[in-house]
Amino acid sequence: MENMVAESFKYMILGMGIVFVFLYVMVLVLQFQAKMIGKYFPEKPADKGGETAGVDKKKVAAAIAAIQHHKNLRK
Repeated sequence: MENMVAESFKYMILGMGIVFVFLYVMVLVLQFQAKMIGKYFPEKPADKGGETAGVDKKKVAAAIAAIQHHKNLRK
């Protein structure tokens, strides 16, 4: 019986070690990937006044009105 407990403990440590090593390697690979993407595909600078460019103010107002109407129906 003691042998089975020792063996199960050994497999538990082995399994947890494999998972830890896999996760550590995955973090390293993702950090490397982020550096490569940042190097070869840098973000383009945003327009200074272009934050609301392409947004239809009438549609935004209609969406806000619909949300307010829905909230008032729930009361």
